[in-house]
Amino acid sequence: TPDECGEQSWESINFTMNLMAIDVPMISAVNGPAVRHAEVPIMCDIVLASETACFQDSGHFAGGLVPGDGVHVAFQLAMGYNRARYFLLTGQILNAQEAKDVGLVNEILPRDKLLPRAWELARQLMKQPELNRRYARVLLTELMRRQMQDLLPYGLALEGLAIMRQ
Repeated sequence: TPDECGEQSWESINFTMNLMAIDVPMISAVNGPAVRHAEVPIMCDIVLASETACFQDSGHFAGGLVPGDGVHVAFQLAMGYNRARYFLLTGQILNAQEAKDVGLVNEILPRDKLLPRAWELARQLMKQPELNRRYARVLLTELMRRQMQDLLPYGLALEGLAIMRQ
């Protein structure tokens, strides 16, 4: 229904923009399949993955929906325009190495080393003064934040319109 689409869009916008508003560096540690909303971990500043991780957008185009709830922005920025369109339109599954090769992942680790490495990086980041950490996050995410601000509502509107027409 229109009310359900409107409510879901409101929640999506708030969730994504609140994630972008976190003003300290964020680290994600993906220890298995990220096949629904894989944009969330890749929107972090540092992305670690176990050898068993994989990435897919199974819930949108491959699942019968317009990929408009932020995946259209996050994946294009992270992996490039052509790769992202292919990824989103085909439901492609990327293993950890493929994800690293296209720029979604920074490091691949054995599963038992994943969280220790995330904590090691967090401690390294904490050595910086607070304002350095905060301003670095704000600066390094500004392009994505602006594109989300501009394109997320539009993508959600198109996603909702397509749902209503089915």
